[in-house]
Amino acid sequence: MRKIIEIAVIVAGIDEEYQNSLLDGITKCAKMNHANISCFCAFGGVLSSSRYDQGEYNIYSLVNYKKFDGVILMTNTISDPVEKEKILTKVRDSGLPVTVLDCGEYPEFYNVSIDNYQAMKDIVEHVIKVHGAKLINYISGPLANPEASDRYRAFLEVMSENSLVIDMDRVFFGEFRPSDGKKAVEKFIRSGMSRPEAIICANDAMALAAIEELSNFGYVVPDDIIVTGFDNTYNARHHLPALTTVSRPLDEAGFTACEILIDVISGKEHDKTTTLESSPVFTGSCGCSSSGTDDMAEYMVSIYKSLNSCKRDISIINRMTTELAENETSASNMRTIAQFINDIQFDRFAVCLCTNWDKVIKGNSHNSVPEKIQVNSYTEKMTAPIVIEGGINSPVKLFSTADMHPRPLTGGGNVSYFLPLHFRERCLGYYIFTNSSFPTKSLLCHTLILNISNSVENIRKLLHLNSMIDELDRLYVIDPLCNIYNRNGFIRTADVMFRHCQEKGSKLLIAFIDMDGLKMINDNYGHKEGDFALQRLAGVIKDCSGSGRICARFGGDEFIILGSDASEDDASAIETAFYAQMENINSIIKKPYSIDASIGTIVTEVEGDKTLFNLITQADEIMYAKKKRKKTSRYLRRD
Repeated sequence: MRKIIEIAVIVAGIDEEYQNSLLDGITKCAKMNHANISCFCAFGGVLSSSRYDQGEYNIYSLVNYKKFDGVILMTNTISDPVEKEKILTKVRDSGLPVTVLDCGEYPEFYNVSIDNYQAMKDIVEHVIKVHGAKLINYISGPLANPEASDRYRAFLEVMSENSLVIDMDRVFFGEFRPSDGKKAVEKFIRSGMSRPEAIICANDAMALAAIEELSNFGYVVPDDIIVTGFDNTYNARHHLPALTTVSRPLDEAGFTACEILIDVISGKEHDKTTTLESSPVFTGSCGCSSSGTDDMAEYMVSIYKSLNSCKRDISIINRMTTELAENETSASNMRTIAQFINDIQFDRFAVCLCTNWDKVIKGNSHNSVPEKIQVNSYTEKMTAPIVIEGGINSPVKLFSTADMHPRPLTGGGNVSYFLPLHFRERCLGYYIFTNSSFPTKSLLCHTLILNISNSVENIRKLLHLNSMIDELDRLYVIDPLCNIYNRNGFIRTADVMFRHCQEKGSKLLIAFIDMDGLKMINDNYGHKEGDFALQRLAGVIKDCSGSGRICARFGGDEFIILGSDASEDDASAIETAFYAQMENINSIIKKPYSIDASIGTIVTEVEGDKTLFNLITQADEIMYAKKKRKKTSRYLRRD
């Protein structure tokens, strides 16, 4: 049986048309060859938050290259140079065959490029020679990106060839995001410089945003300012005016990258570089008339489907968000997610969580050291509370993170999208959509996973809050030195026992204990030794209490034991055990001093106007009498 080829795709911003088109080509080729695609996707650089970006980029650390036969890199979509270098290092170390899109910087990889340079030259020359523009501004992508670098180089060369001055105040460097087009226009218009005759943009997303912002300032394209783009995206073709741009065979590039990789994996030879041609499209935004017209009926149907799909997704997200806000437990949260996610089409959907996603730090003593919790990587094991196939959720309690999938996929031709689940930089887990168009075609995939991620974080915080409340309550009732009840804890619990004896007519045991010689230990050996002695005494008292009784540190060196349903014999039994345990602890610790204490015990019925305080006072008086006799006895022995 022929082995199914497994391919990893590394990409960012899959909701944008450039990535969409390339992935369409990759998917088409993979399905034709019965290969499986695992697409690891981040939305880094979207929200202008370095902490958020860190959480997004964690998804790339999930890739287990040992599970793959080859890799397709779309590193030109990843704006962070540090993350890009991390990926390249791991890919090189894997020794796997690699195809990279639009990047000739890595000669060891198979590069599938679309000619950016000549097409940009054609656009700039057209604006200058056909439309007579001389005062030209430029909106660039990041020059670390090879495509952006080629397009900017072409712009500079044509400007120089036509003896036009390049004023760097008229150049804006962005990240290929629509927001960059808006920011660039704001900068240009508010700079006080002469109005540009043309704005050349390195991609369509920035160009369309620039046109919108120019309109906000009262300028009309192309009558006042010419604007051009690059990529010939769907939105660019159907904008009014249609955008002068560059048509690139993106689907073909994605298909070719996948095809070359499969051939190389299968042992076939291939050239290291494959270059596809691009061509300028001159339309309305530069002042030219379109050479052809799109089918308006087809366009209207497409818009209707897109709007309808968007409305449906918004409805799902709004209803899900409302119900998620009501959840107070992880189980109810996951049930809500599973309920609404079924409205989205997929073969499989999974939520995978780090085993420590809900880790609560608890202190068990006054000097406990908090446990360090991983926040920036995945745990060795994961849990999958949601794994939905065929409308049925079959959770996976634990699986190895190295497997990536909580349950293996069957057959080939599967396309899985791995998306990060995080809050800021805190890594909580990841999502998997298998055989679904939602991650790439819906405008709201990013919004959906943000909402789910936030709901998981809210549950995590609620668990921590409840834990903190429990811890505060524990600190309120527990003595931090002796780790038994303090006076508050004793009164809270003793009151229940007291009322029980009152109602049932049973007897109450109260033993009052006062440590002997604590001042001597503190004065001669230091307070640290005094604390040690108190802790050992508390341990003896706790052991003597047994089940069904409570003990507490009542004051500085005073302790108390309380028990319900007692018998007369219990008083002598507890005192005998107490003195035996005291002797035993002294033989174990072998200190230059002895731990000693006096104990007074009563077993009494709770009746009439007796109060708990009255009974404690009785036990205290018995203890004090014994302590006094003990001192007298010692005095007589010394004589």
